[in-house]
Order: sequence, then structure tokens, then C-alpha cells
Amino acid sequence: MPRAPHDTRMSDAPDLIEIIAGEDAAGARLDKWLSEEVEDLSRSRAKALIEQGVLTLNGAQLTDPRAKIVASGVYVLARPAPVAATPLPEDIPLDILFEDKDLIVLNKPVGLVVHPSPGAWSGTLVNALLHHCGDELSGIGGVARPGIVHRLDKETSGVMVVAKSEAAHVKLVDLFQAHDIERAYLALTRGAPRPLTGRIETRIARSTQDRKKMAVVREPQRKAGGNFDDPDADQYDAKGKLAITNYKTLKTYGVLDKGSGLPAAALVECRLETGRTHQIRVHMAHIGAPLVGDPTYGKFRGLKAWGSGPAFDTAVKTARAFKRQALHAAVLGFEHPVTGEALQFETDPPEDFVALLKAVEGI
Repeated sequence: MPRAPHDTRMSDAPDLIEIIAGEDAAGARLDKWLSEEVEDLSRSRAKALIEQGVLTLNGAQLTDPRAKIVASGVYVLARPAPVAATPLPEDIPLDILFEDKDLIVLNKPVGLVVHPSPGAWSGTLVNALLHHCGDELSGIGGVARPGIVHRLDKETSGVMVVAKSEAAHVKLVDLFQAHDIERAYLALTRGAPRPLTGRIETRIARSTQDRKKMAVVREPQRKAGGNFDDPDADQYDAKGKLAITNYKTLKTYGVLDKGSGLPAAALVECRLETGRTHQIRVHMAHIGAPLVGDPTYGKFRGLKAWGSGPAFDTAVKTARAFKRQALHAAVLGFEHPVTGEALQFETDPPEDFVALLKAVEGI
């Protein structure tokens, strides 16, 4: 049984955790066993600590994560104190929906980048969280930083959850990987999905023609003679990740043209079973209903619609001026990773999205 760690933390002093291996642990792989014995320690983090040489067996240093456990051996882990995060704290206002010692749920505004990256090293959500949380961050992977378990695009608004502790981070990652998270988005599309309610299941990969874009992978079938049925198939990565979106059209607006009677736009609720990069944007474009304003997966800005009059002109003008994807993360539900409490959060779309919806009523 693990013993309680000695309270040795003084400034940057490590936590000392002593564990005596039981007979039933003999022969187990070291990193796996350590992650199971030490609370709030993932296997990848356990492996990294072993390779750093901060684990001993009967006083002798261990550095091989694959080593086998010795029954009755006395293992001592000198877990380092969290080091300072590389991004700097910045006083950026946050719309916080819920917060405790393990996690924080917030309503991300349009225009806020989630994580520092080339071209956006400051002014991000991570910078804001470092300032807001301060010393409350208990260390994710040994670093005093917020645990980002999912992301929203810069120009997508809505609710997200971030871990503040290692325990919350590990379990939230498991929840997302198991798709045991409720996520619902509101999207305004050009045209309407056909059928109006459905399920999109594809594989998504990064496009080899434009590495900034994602694309649905099409599985090419060879013809006799070795040619492909799909001449464009080679522009996609050969492999992709499974992506599943369930959608439901909540409302339609106007008509595309006088003859067809097809909707010119639609408000669609998308519920994710997976969370791939740009998944909703890619899937909606894939079925012929790209998001209004999407600069990456839409062929043009604005709406194609049949009509006339001041209200119609205002609707068309407003849609053309909407310079981001019309997408909002409206619902996030999950089981609290530490307390087990069922949590659900809902957020209203931002003002520009609401104004766009009001305007398209006129088409």
C-alpha cells in the first residue's frame, strides 16, 4: 500500500512518495505500476519521471520504465515540484461559468486563441488562465500550467472546460477519448443539410494540398488496370481519424431560388461523438451546407437566396459582412472528474451571431 508523501515541499523541494511493492505486483512493468500506485499520475508522466532518474529501488536509482517490479522492494519517488510555465500570465478578462480546485469552465469569446503557437505567443486563453489561477495550478505533467483537454477555434465562441489539477486532467482526457462528453454546437449554414436531420460518419485527415485545412478522406477503389475511381483521392492523406457528427436542423430561412424551394440558410444543432480538428466545419461543407462566413471551407461569403425588399437586402448584407464561421459551442456536459457530480453548462451565442440570426429572418 502506498504511504502518504512526506511534507517536504519548501520552495522547489520535491514530494517524496514511498511505496512498498506487494507480492502481487511482482513482474509488473514499472511505469504502469507506478501510475496505478500514485494518485494523479498518468502513465506517460510516470515514464518521464523514471527516465529523469527520480525513482529509486532500495536506494538504487532506476531509469528504465520497462523494468519489472520487485516484490517487497521499497520504491521512493522524488516527484519534482511544478516548474514555471513558459507562457507568461496576462490579465485578460474571462467569462467563468464554474470553478473549483480541479477545473474551470468558461465561455470563450470570439477572437481568443486557446493555446500559444507561432504567431500567437501572447494574448491567449492559456496566458489568461495562468494569471487567473496563479498558485492554484497544482501541476499538469510537472508543469504549473492549465490542462487544455479540448479546443475551440479562434473564431468559434462557447463553453469549454480546462483542468487545474493533474487528477482532473488525466480523467478529463479519458472522458474525451471515450467520447463520454455531451457537446452541442449551433451553426448557421448556407443552404440546409439534406436530409434535415442525420448522422455524418467519415474519416478526417489533413489535406496534403493545404496543410492548414482538414478534409474528409475518401477511400479510393482500384479499377482494373490500377487506376483510381476518384482522381482527386491522392490530395488526401491515406489515413484519417474517425469523425462522427449528429446534426438536427432547428430552423430554415428563405429559399435558395424561386424554382427549387430549397432553404437558403439553416440553423443547425451539431452534436459531436468525436472531436477532430475543424470537424463540424468540414462535415457541414462535405454535405453541401458550409457554415456562413467560413473563410476556409466555404467557397464564398454571404448567402445565395431569392427575394427582394429592404429586409432581404439587410439579411444578405449582414451575412456577407460576417467574417468568421457562424459556429458556437452551446452545450457542454460531463461528469466531474474528481467528485463525480454531473455537470452541464449552456451558453447563448454572442451578439454578432444573434444579430446574424435576426437578419436572416428577412430572406
